[in-house]
Amino acid sequence: MTGVAVTGLGLVTAAGIGAGPTWEGVCRGESAAARNPALEGLPVDISCTVPGFSAREHVGRRSSLMHDRFVQLSLTAAREAVADAGLDPAGWDGARVGVVVGCGLGGVATWEEQHRRMLEQGPEAVSSLLVPMLVPNMVAGHMAMDLGATGPNFVTATACASGATAIGSALHLLRSGACDVVIAGGGEAGVSPLMVTGFARMGALSRRLDEPSAASRPFDAGRDGFVIGEGSGMLVLERSADARARGARVRASVAGYGASADAHHMTSPDPGGAGVLRALRAALADAGVVPGEVDHVNAHGTSTPLNDVAEAAVLRKLLGDGVAVTSAKGVLGHSLGAAGAIEAALTVLTVECGTVPPTANLERLDPRIELDVVAGAPRRTRTEVAVSNSSGFGGQNAVLVVTAA
Repeated sequence: MTGVAVTGLGLVTAAGIGAGPTWEGVCRGESAAARNPALEGLPVDISCTVPGFSAREHVGRRSSLMHDRFVQLSLTAAREAVADAGLDPAGWDGARVGVVVGCGLGGVATWEEQHRRMLEQGPEAVSSLLVPMLVPNMVAGHMAMDLGATGPNFVTATACASGATAIGSALHLLRSGACDVVIAGGGEAGVSPLMVTGFARMGALSRRLDEPSAASRPFDAGRDGFVIGEGSGMLVLERSADARARGARVRASVAGYGASADAHHMTSPDPGGAGVLRALRAALADAGVVPGEVDHVNAHGTSTPLNDVAEAAVLRKLLGDGVAVTSAKGVLGHSLGAAGAIEAALTVLTVECGTVPPTANLERLDPRIELDVVAGAPRRTRTEVAVSNSSGFGGQNAVLVVTAA
């Protein structure tokens, strides 16, 4: 099948606001995890949050009155992506522009705050904008309003695979001719007391409280869970012929997409990795790529004991041990529904720049993980074909194939 061009990128992450600062932070390999005063008193109080973000400055004066943080982060990333693509919403045919955004949780901070108000102050204290501020689909709705995009508009919710699912859905919209441009990605702001407590109660979060910056350590023998994060990643996608016709810079191409379900367990991955393997094979077939052509994998790599071993076994089985593998979650933490989109954007940058960022905090590779995991420093290497893996609770898997322009 035909791939589509990536002509714009926008990133808002714990490494910085903007694609440039995020890329630099990930390549430095320094974890953004820290103790979070807003989580004080909880069993786990470590998180990766976006530094220096101001809704008033980055979105607009009225944003705090009408947007939850997950929308604010997403609007900021989307505006950067559109500007990076050299597109002007004032001049495009909005009916031919689609928006697809992955989001797993929606406005959890708004939900918690407004519920607290109701309990403490009564129903009259609850905002009349409660519902439109918290429902997940509003991130795509607000992006459409902000950018004048009146084409297909929806949110994908496949837990931590949501952002990758959104990009795969955008690929289908462009191939079918339903859109000429799609802004696709993910946004999530799940660093809230209730969500963090829920993940902690499951045993999913790292308990390395005495050393927060070392807590997220994908593929390391000493890993004990993930660090919750937040952020947004947005891509502007166009058919390659259209991008060339308008003289756009093409950063890379999204060439293939595959999806599957483990149908195994609510939260644990299939230990044999059968679902991930099916999605990976489907994505490669969709891109017209054979396993031996893959140069790089941006792994899901959550830093949890079960996920990393299962994913590594699949990669080893299908791709061998000569592929350069990395996980950005050592730096950025796990941004849940936004993670797949952020990592897809980083995969695009790896292909474009010829640099594989290191996996932060990888000191001793788990002996069961027989892969070439990049650690310590970025690796300069020509990358023609790369894979970005994502998985989520419910056993949902999404894999994207990114190729050089």
